[in-house]
Amino acid sequence: MEAYIYDAIRTVRGKGNKKGALNGITPTELATQVLVDLKDRHELDTTLVEDVILGCVGQVGDQAANIAKSAAQSSQYGDHLCGVSLNRFCGSGLESINQAAAYVKSGFRDLIIAGGVESMSRVKMGADGGGMFIDPALAISGKIVPQGISADLIASKYGFSRSDVDEFGYHSQVRATEAQEAGRFDKSRIAIKDINGITVLGKDENIRPSTTVEGLAGLNPSFAMMGEMAGYNGVAIDRYPEIEEITHVHHAGNSSAIVDGAAIALVGNKAVGEKMGIKPRFKIRAAAIYGTDPTIMLTGPAPASRKALKQAGMEFSDIDLFEVNEAFAAVVLRFMQDTGVSYDKINVNGGAIALGHPLGATGCMLTGTLMDELERRDLNTGLITLCIGGGMGIASIIERV
Repeated sequence: MEAYIYDAIRTVRGKGNKKGALNGITPTELATQVLVDLKDRHELDTTLVEDVILGCVGQVGDQAANIAKSAAQSSQYGDHLCGVSLNRFCGSGLESINQAAAYVKSGFRDLIIAGGVESMSRVKMGADGGGMFIDPALAISGKIVPQGISADLIASKYGFSRSDVDEFGYHSQVRATEAQEAGRFDKSRIAIKDINGITVLGKDENIRPSTTVEGLAGLNPSFAMMGEMAGYNGVAIDRYPEIEEITHVHHAGNSSAIVDGAAIALVGNKAVGEKMGIKPRFKIRAAAIYGTDPTIMLTGPAPASRKALKQAGMEFSDIDLFEVNEAFAAVVLRFMQDTGVSYDKINVNGGAIALGHPLGATGCMLTGTLMDELERRDLNTGLITLCIGGGMGIASIIERV
């Protein structure tokens, strides 16, 4: 049995701080508004939807107590609608789609809403703690370092200079600016409104059209002091002794931005689509995860993609467009170096450096962006991949119906 994506919708992304436009909107409300929009745009028979799977990394505070079920209840789809929240760190939004596809392909479910939500202005990154980050025994034995150190380790090991990562950050802004001005996000992006129906935010808030390479070059590295004073550089070099020193090249302008947002995809089998009277847009061809060394941590996209391609009986050359999450510039540069995929096929409308990375939602957002762009260009196949904290990668392949 095949699993299809009937539609994918996302919110605008708001800056993830107290001054961000979406700070006054709860994460439950963010998720609810995309659920309601999906229902309204398709006149959806909500009794057919069996479950809501939402990725959410910081499951404390406003995002605790199973936010997926909270959003399901708030959406007024009906009391029958169940919900489950999952956490595969940055891969959570794509993992939710992959799990929904697995349920559908197995025959256990007919129709599921899958996606993610993260309000990083209200629930700060790391607020949920956890052994990997607060247990010294685990961190020492695993040689686990903060992600920023891992990103700089990738740059040091694979030869990416400060100018390389700054140039990449600049192009992310240029591409996102062009895409927003051309209306390429409008099909699947919704504005967020307050309780009075007044628009709070109508466009992605983090894009900075005025960004220049020269301006980025003037920013101080974000992780140099952490690496030197806290001893993380030594941990990384102990794991990779062939590197004489860690060169710190990443900063806010070439790393993913902290933002708020939510996204969902409607995943189901062929029969339920006929019942709804909705044609599927894409088929989910393959889905894979891959574990990597937790010190360098962020090199999972290439091997996860290879695993998904093998599952689908495909090669990198068979993929028309890629979405590779821009957690840090060096992550995407390493993916290109490792796979040979050219930049003109990757993140053609910009990525998380410009648009932002709402942790639990990003994988679903990338999926929707890729769907829209493949249709706009009249292309057929796409691959979504993200690096994941702790040393993992995730990838999915979609094919136009």
